[in-house]
Amino acid sequence: MTQTIKETDPALTIRRDKWIGRRTQRVEDKRYLTGTAEYVADLKIPGMLYAIYVRSPYPHARIIKVDKSVAEQIHASVRVFSGADFTDVEPLIDHVVLDDLLRTPQHVVVRDKARFVGDAVAIVVAETDLIAADAAAALAAAIEYEVLEPVLEVAGDTQTSPTIHDDLGTNEIYRKTERHGDSEASFAKADLVVTSTLHHNRYGAAPMETRGVLANFERAENQLTVWSSTQMPHFLRSVIAGQLGMSENRIRVIAPQVGGGFGQKMATSPEEIAIPYVAWVLGKPVRWIEDRREHLIAATQAKEQFIRLEAAVTKEGRILAVRGEFVGDGGGYSFNTESALIEPALAGKAFPGPYRLEAFDETVAASLTNKSPVAAYRGVGWTAANTAREILVDDIARKLGMDPVEIRRINLLHGEELPYRSTTGQLYDSGSYHESLDMAVDKIGYEDFRERQAELRKDGRYIGIGISSYVEQTAWGSESSAQAGTPLPSHDNATVTMDPSGTVLIAVSTSCHGQGHETSYAQIAADGLGIDIADIKVIDGDTESSPYGLGTYASRSAVIGGACVARAAADVRAQILRAAANMMEVNPEDLTIVDGEAQVIGAPSVSRPLSEVAYAAHWDAEVRSENPMLTSTKFYDPPATYANGCVAIELEVDIDTGQIQLQRIVAIEDCGMQINPMIVEAQVHGAIAQGVGGALYEHFKFAKDGTPLSTSYLEYQIPSAADMPPIEVHSIETPSPFSVGGIKGMGEGGQISAPAAVANAVANALEPFGVTVTKLPLDPDYVLSLIHGVDGWD
Repeated sequence: MTQTIKETDPALTIRRDKWIGRRTQRVEDKRYLTGTAEYVADLKIPGMLYAIYVRSPYPHARIIKVDKSVAEQIHASVRVFSGADFTDVEPLIDHVVLDDLLRTPQHVVVRDKARFVGDAVAIVVAETDLIAADAAAALAAAIEYEVLEPVLEVAGDTQTSPTIHDDLGTNEIYRKTERHGDSEASFAKADLVVTSTLHHNRYGAAPMETRGVLANFERAENQLTVWSSTQMPHFLRSVIAGQLGMSENRIRVIAPQVGGGFGQKMATSPEEIAIPYVAWVLGKPVRWIEDRREHLIAATQAKEQFIRLEAAVTKEGRILAVRGEFVGDGGGYSFNTESALIEPALAGKAFPGPYRLEAFDETVAASLTNKSPVAAYRGVGWTAANTAREILVDDIARKLGMDPVEIRRINLLHGEELPYRSTTGQLYDSGSYHESLDMAVDKIGYEDFRERQAELRKDGRYIGIGISSYVEQTAWGSESSAQAGTPLPSHDNATVTMDPSGTVLIAVSTSCHGQGHETSYAQIAADGLGIDIADIKVIDGDTESSPYGLGTYASRSAVIGGACVARAAADVRAQILRAAANMMEVNPEDLTIVDGEAQVIGAPSVSRPLSEVAYAAHWDAEVRSENPMLTSTKFYDPPATYANGCVAIELEVDIDTGQIQLQRIVAIEDCGMQINPMIVEAQVHGAIAQGVGGALYEHFKFAKDGTPLSTSYLEYQIPSAADMPPIEVHSIETPSPFSVGGIKGMGEGGQISAPAAVANAVANALEPFGVTVTKLPLDPDYVLSLIHGVDGWD
């Protein structure tokens, strides 16, 4: 349905002069290029102890005995903490407000049984990392387990299956069907019903920096300081306070430089509670740094869903309605923050994407298995939904004998229909769905490709092209999370302060881990205040110096953090103009600020540099106002905004080996008003590379007994630069009518859309073999099975 909107609210305007929209070099990169950036692993405190985890080697096992003496006799400095030592620590549990969702409280160190390989059984601390490692190895060999039968597939969850959480009596923790519109009527008038299945693979984030925590408790001050590689410092502080029963004002959380997060460092990990508790007990600083094998087995994983679709279609190619079942494999625990529904629930709500549907039935379910828990990873839920939907659209086109581009043109929303309420209740603010598709088709040379494809097939070469249109839900505040079906109140602020010298400090509640926030926020403030970005410093990631907020995740920082900065800068600008007006004996309305000077409009020679104005505002009693600090803190909780775009990929399949060679990638990005196009393009590049990884390489594999088979980057392959052709990024700017400055979030669209583009390109290349892609990744073995007609879910 469409919805009209009023004229643009003046409160949504943003001052745009010489910085916003400029390809400004990132101001934060010097520390990374010179090696001076400090991460958790670089931090050392005198007297610091080193922590090593002892983790379960079994996917499902009861803990019989943990003999601490085996480890503690290794060295006098060794201390061992088992589950029994954490009885004062509350278990972690999700915060999703759904009555029908079963809960799985997770102790920070297991007390009864391990539920995946890598589940924490004990923590060993010692004065050096080598001593701790030796003691941990000795303890690991001595722990007694009762090995239980593992549950590895959600499809195998029956009444006779072992129960992972005994008190629940089932492994399926949620199932619900919602009906949007009259699907029965739509299916009754359909000329064709097309069914589709997809097993979306299990893969996860591979940040350059693994997880790490350093905690120090100063008993004399009753002060706990935690350094963590986290995306949400303030939220983590709140959780630590709740789990340990401490006051928040006695806890300081610092996210130093964070080497990538991608959503994995969003939720609170058990280690972020356990290590501070150990430091509190011992009264000494304790540091834990995850190694890469530990990361691959114990860090949260993502993406695995089993999706079944049924579409009602007319002979003209109009998709009337879809029925979908989205079953998430949640792993051993329904993980905290967003629960095991984080994949299937978001997939269900986002499924309609940029298409017009009369009706949509979504069945969302989540089951537990003896694997590492599932949590957020870039494009969470939306990647699987987009992949399943775009594969379905191509399947429909083949069955109708239509071109995949043409069937999209028939079903895509038009700009004049926007704002538009999707069948699942998501309110699309603005978009360029047809324009993005047309630009992708044009830039990749779609018509010329078809001619080339026909000629090469005569020579036994199989090239293919795949299209993937997408919508990316952004501005993750209260409204956006509600529209996604997982309500979470939002709280974010920014403080802008001009000091007596006329330079500016910005403190934000978002927390950067590589996105270029310091540059983007400085560009916004520079235009807002009329100064150079060299005169601006941005700080974040420290709960003592940054205002309270929920941090960085789900493409929210530009919309929320940027708006907070813009509004605070506008307030400070007004304060500056009042002070300058007092100095120059004019009205504030007669002044403007240009290149760091307050000038009389129409008489720029009558001016004062802001350094003089700021000094006077602080120290001159005749100039300063009631608030001489030239500072402002602003809050913003935005409406939802939706970015969109289209990705087209050209590739070649070797039918003898099953190898796939990517040849061209074209990405169209529409994220509203762009603050820095260079940063936008970099985000698109990274997201597409991760999407290609999920499409072709990445998958957590397990043996029949549940042993992980992906424990290094030899077995768990990620794409390298050699695997990626140049990515061509083109932009369309369709400002949001809802957000400050028309800004939309971005950064996840490439991950969301690339897997479907790859899958559709492979299916197109192998069209003579009549293949249908039903699972990812498209590794050589699976591609050969498609060619030889032995496709299956596993």
